[in-house]
Amino acid sequence: MSANRPAAVVVLAAGEGTRMKSATPKVLHAISGRSLVGHVVAAARELDPQHLVVIVGHAREQVSAHLAEIDPDVRTAVQYEQNGTGHAVRMGLEELSGNGIVLDGTVVVVCGDTPLLTGETLRRLSDTHAADGNAVTVLTAEVPDSTGYGRIVRDEATGAVTAIVEHKDATDAQRAIREINSGVFAFDAQLLADALGKVRTDNSQGEEYLTDVLGILREAGHRVGAAVAADHREILGINNRVQLAEARRLLNDRLLHAAMMSGVTVVDPATTWVDVTVTFEPDALVQPGTQLLGATHVATGAEVGPNTRLTDTTVGAGARVDNTVADSAVIGESATVGPFAYLRPGTRLGAKSKAGAYVEMKNAEIGEGTKVPHLSYVGDATIGEYSNIGAASVFVNYDGVNKHHTTIGSHCRTGSDNMFVAPVTIGDGAYTAAGSVITKDVPPGSLAVARGQQRNIEGWVARKRPGSAAAQAASAARRETDGEQ
Repeated sequence: MSANRPAAVVVLAAGEGTRMKSATPKVLHAISGRSLVGHVVAAARELDPQHLVVIVGHAREQVSAHLAEIDPDVRTAVQYEQNGTGHAVRMGLEELSGNGIVLDGTVVVVCGDTPLLTGETLRRLSDTHAADGNAVTVLTAEVPDSTGYGRIVRDEATGAVTAIVEHKDATDAQRAIREINSGVFAFDAQLLADALGKVRTDNSQGEEYLTDVLGILREAGHRVGAAVAADHREILGINNRVQLAEARRLLNDRLLHAAMMSGVTVVDPATTWVDVTVTFEPDALVQPGTQLLGATHVATGAEVGPNTRLTDTTVGAGARVDNTVADSAVIGESATVGPFAYLRPGTRLGAKSKAGAYVEMKNAEIGEGTKVPHLSYVGDATIGEYSNIGAASVFVNYDGVNKHHTTIGSHCRTGSDNMFVAPVTIGDGAYTAAGSVITKDVPPGSLAVARGQQRNIEGWVARKRPGSAAAQAASAARRETDGEQ
């Protein structure tokens, strides 16, 4: 446990986010597999705070339910009226004190719409705050263009922060400053609680501004310091869909960079998208146009893509997945999938197995070395080892009310255009004839034939389709045959 473990982290997530123009609360919009507030909570958890409080307001029931799902230990405090950032933090501290929690140490305040913020940067902020003995430490960033941001004004001799000046109030000299306020702070808990009680609302918005605490503490003789973020893009907040897309691109680039540095080949990062929860092993290969989502894992030597979307799917070592959609599937070592396959939840492909072109599977267990090469549907089924399922086969699993199971043994050979009407079992080593509708169990080593006898009606085309191209072709063929005889 860190010696600088914060007493609390307070996440501000009460705003409506009207510029998103969405029925979904802003902080619940997602990028890279997590909500905006989910990214912030995950970064905050890296500090191992004694308490983590999220301030909710707009759509609080929805936001609180989401938080309970992703992190049940998060506390929530309600800001019933959005009366400013200072008021929001005060609601968080009152939530804790109302439950008998007395904070002693550092309180870190972060915004719930900054998904690029990392735990590493928050740790640097917390460590700087402790090392410098500050009453408050501001996370700042040096940006290429500081237009519109609050400028950080420092004491030239000590480097201490003397003011945060909003763009509209800044002088020309202050507007030339490129160091800006991120809205992320570390406070001394007791000094923060006292200063919040002194924040006034005599401003144009009639709100309690958290930034006013800095002036209050400085006037009381306390030191206000700063920690500069290594990458200014970390502090970017999300206010509209354009910024949401920009953050998604930046975060995706960060994730792919980490994957490539760990030994993964990403052929075209510009068309490859991954979630923060995706994991890789060295020497995995990701082809263009691939999306890896949820808890997907790609093992050593596996090749995924192009044009593939995997969700919560495990890809075994040496497997090959091409032009495929898979959800909650397990693909075994050296298995091959696709092109144009669809693996639905519950599909488990054994080592060296195959789900080929235009194959759909659902809740299916496929044994080692078994192949379903093409144009088939396998649902609610178990297939043993080293069997081969003929083209255009359908596992008929649904009777209109209930789903039923089909079992096919090991070393079976089933013909093309078979219908397996569940529940039915095909024994080990059995064969089924092409075009069969299998409704009864087939004993091991048997051949099942379930189709009508073929009957040829001579001269039918000439009688029923006289003068047609088919009739003319048939007539020419007969003359040719008669001439040969």
